[in-house]
Amino acid sequence: MMTNVVKISVRNLVEYVYRSGSIESGFRTSSTMTEGTRIHQLIQKSYREQDEKEVFVEAEISYEDFIVRVDGRCDGLLKDGDTITIDEIKSTVHSLDDIQENTHPVHWAQAIFYGYIYAGDHDLSEVTIQLTYVQVKTQEQKQFQRVMTYEELESFVYDVISKYASFLKVKLKHKIKRNETSKALEFPFDTYREGQRKLAGAVYKTIADKKTLFASASTGIGKTISTIFPTIKAIGEGKLEKMFYLTAKTITRTAAEEAFRLLIENGLDIQVLTITAKDKICFQAETICTSVDCPFADGFYDRINDAVIDILKHEKMMNRSVIELYARKHRVCPFEFSIELAYAVDAVICDYNYIFDPRVSLKRLMEDQRKKTAILVDEAHNLVDRAREMYSAEINKSNFLQLKREFKNSPIGTSAKAINDHLLSVKKSEEYVQKELDQELVELLETFIIDSEAELVRHDHELLLDTYFAAQAFVKIATLYNDQFVTYVEVHKSEVKMKLFCLDPSEQILKTGKGFKARVFFSATLTPADYYKNLLGGQPDDYVISVPSPFPRENAEVIIQPLSTRYRDRENTLEPMVRFFKDVLDKKDGNFLIFFPSYQYMRDAYEQFIAQYPDVSTIIQDVGMSEVERENFLAEFESERANRLVGFAVLGGIFSEGVDLKGERLQGVIVVGVGMPQIGFERNIMKDYFQSVGRNGFDYAYVYPGMNKVLQAGGRLIRSDSDTGLIALIDDRFLQRKYQALLPYEWQHYRVVDY
Repeated sequence: MMTNVVKISVRNLVEYVYRSGSIESGFRTSSTMTEGTRIHQLIQKSYREQDEKEVFVEAEISYEDFIVRVDGRCDGLLKDGDTITIDEIKSTVHSLDDIQENTHPVHWAQAIFYGYIYAGDHDLSEVTIQLTYVQVKTQEQKQFQRVMTYEELESFVYDVISKYASFLKVKLKHKIKRNETSKALEFPFDTYREGQRKLAGAVYKTIADKKTLFASASTGIGKTISTIFPTIKAIGEGKLEKMFYLTAKTITRTAAEEAFRLLIENGLDIQVLTITAKDKICFQAETICTSVDCPFADGFYDRINDAVIDILKHEKMMNRSVIELYARKHRVCPFEFSIELAYAVDAVICDYNYIFDPRVSLKRLMEDQRKKTAILVDEAHNLVDRAREMYSAEINKSNFLQLKREFKNSPIGTSAKAINDHLLSVKKSEEYVQKELDQELVELLETFIIDSEAELVRHDHELLLDTYFAAQAFVKIATLYNDQFVTYVEVHKSEVKMKLFCLDPSEQILKTGKGFKARVFFSATLTPADYYKNLLGGQPDDYVISVPSPFPRENAEVIIQPLSTRYRDRENTLEPMVRFFKDVLDKKDGNFLIFFPSYQYMRDAYEQFIAQYPDVSTIIQDVGMSEVERENFLAEFESERANRLVGFAVLGGIFSEGVDLKGERLQGVIVVGVGMPQIGFERNIMKDYFQSVGRNGFDYAYVYPGMNKVLQAGGRLIRSDSDTGLIALIDDRFLQRKYQALLPYEWQHYRVVDY
């Protein structure tokens, strides 16, 4: 009989079996990582010379036709003659009066596992299991002990394994079918498009060689299927166990779902999950995760294991509607249900932040699992700015001032006052840009976090919770701080904002991605290649490929209109620009999209256009459009419209990338300006930083991010072999050498039209 080996940490195993109860409040009622480490070290310092700390243990446990390989790190191994005590240390913000011997079965289970492994390795007939609870604020301790024979330990461990086995059997049965169908799977189209085989081959080789790939593949090549298909083949060949398909936008998530669905229709047996953002999938009117406010949070952990097994037995594509169906059936929170499933399925389609954001990443994806997992990063050019946001954090003085007033004569009031006073002194110093981390502030925030947790355990308080989250994020980012960060302060009247700003996210992206077997960064617009490779953590031995457009460049007519769109010239050039729109429209039939560098500029042009040409059908992008509004906007672009449609949209926005308007639905794209970000404080700090490390600061902060938006917008036009149309670029800078060098080959047959 075939024996399957399953590796899992002791902690994850016992949490799966013993977790119970409800999802409670929006914060974790455990101390911060810094505090937890400090408490562990405090207790371990009291150990005697013969005692050991942080002892690694591992064992293979046979059960039916599989072997469970478990490992973990025992906090303390205390030796007193022939008596061995396994010490498991837990820090808590709760009062120790709330903790009784059987309050946390999962803590006992973890320590008993360690005791079983150690006793087995050292032929011990019995060991003492000890739980040591420490209150983080007072440092009070409370201990519980159980003396257990080896037979009792073994019986306990096998009982845990038997409860885990029901999940394991479902997973292992599926794995056999998945591997067989992955291996047999053929490319779902009769032929590869030109360049498609090259990209698919590069992705497969990257996985086989455990490398990183940067792939610039032109729009229309079929990047989604060309990256997913070879990754699935690698799973069938035993080179991989899991994949994450990471995207920045809902619309590209849909494309990934369609690719998986096509492969499933072609015989693939695979479990695919799409994670939908919490605020979108929540069943309640308000997203408040407590047992009192939400029936799907109440008793969540008592029902979640059955929900997971049920959906894994019956579904392959677990998108939003499927998750919601099973979440209602089992009365579990749909978002937390998705997170649980992310550890169990073969493929996860989700936002970048689930892997790269240190505050929300999938923490239980252990090192061993990562080594068998590939990450595919779609539209990877978006990750640069998104990563800057993820690795930055800020706090506002006003919040702490308000909390100081509301919590007078309490620990929160005291710690909030200390932070308020500190930020006041920073304001007076007028040192608003600093290269160093403000370590004193970090320590004050850690104290505030502990005080806040003690209060939030007892009472809800919206401002305190929001400020607590901001403080936690700040402390977390402070642990990553290096010379690629800067600390800056903004002062507006009495308000003081301090921000830890990540200038260059490359080191953090590299560090996060390193644990995975392979990483594929791909986009139609990774131009210039060195810029993106540098900022996405590229290394000298990484693979790089560029796949040109499979379509004849004659399919797109490209014209440049050298009117200035610089801010100072916009008023003067608005009227001739609007006349140019009409001139283009008169010469070319069909629907058009016109992209602008800002909402205000777009509205100004729109108002002038409809005033002069009221008979032309128009539609305009609005700020903060819902998914339904976005879909309705795109649905207006019909190929059989009686009157042509002209859409006004924003560069770098929801309609300028990842949008497919194939065939006659779109006949022309007009791009106004070079997409340059607005000149501002943060961009200038970035410019100065990159200049100081030997890059062209202005290009890195302004030119390259701007031109990427232009290329993405123009890429909406030619999406298939039969698509034809016109791309018009309006700005005299498009004729400068620097910008010319950034235009793709498909656009270099442009002609200049001077209106």
